[in-house]
Amino acid sequence: MQNSNHDMSHRVIHMEDLYRQKTVEHNDLVTSVAKMDKVPLKFFELAVSCLDTENTPKNNTVFLSKKTLFSFFKAEDNDKHARFKKALTTLHRQSIFEVREVNAKGKLNFKIISPISSSEWNDYDDIVAIKFTEDIMPYLIDLKRNFTQYLITDLMELNSKYSIILYKWFSMNYNQYETYKDTMKRTKNQIIQMKNPYIEIQELRRMTNTVSEYERIFDFEKNILKLA
Repeated sequence: MQNSNHDMSHRVIHMEDLYRQKTVEHNDLVTSVAKMDKVPLKFFELAVSCLDTENTPKNNTVFLSKKTLFSFFKAEDNDKHARFKKALTTLHRQSIFEVREVNAKGKLNFKIISPISSSEWNDYDDIVAIKFTEDIMPYLIDLKRNFTQYLITDLMELNSKYSIILYKWFSMNYNQYETYKDTMKRTKNQIIQMKNPYIEIQELRRMTNTVSEYERIFDFEKNILKLA
């Protein structure tokens, strides 16, 4: 990112833009296992909302202002710059998605994907550049079918990783219901299921990365479902 504050070819996302921004992701990413905590996950979702799916950004890079970041996370303390850097570092070092896809033969394929390639900023302007990896991009821009969209501002008030995961899963089902409810492309029973979605506990454990945690259903309900 060179002199990005003078380069008007870059669209920089500001806080007022977010209230119109939708995050769009492939359903396989929505149901993937996000190996990251709440803040890095929200950071990733915010970056995805900056993508224009009709016009793939150059070098897979999006730009947003630091003020937008601090407002999104409601960071007002003097330590916010250090916490911002720590969150980005965590996103780079520890964050992956475990994606599960069904291939043409009906068999499952598994992928482990690092979502962010690089991030860049400086001390003399307000812009942060975030570059996505090549491997994550098809799940963010190749969205002719099987994708979910939701307002990024809906995630601002969610205070746990599990609430984000469940919100995205409910959004996926609701999006499908809205798409097919007035068409003949799905059966009546399929439409009812989209309107009243259910999920097996083991599948929910997989998505929330708690297969080996909270083995008692009481603990799972308390720490995952009620928290969310």
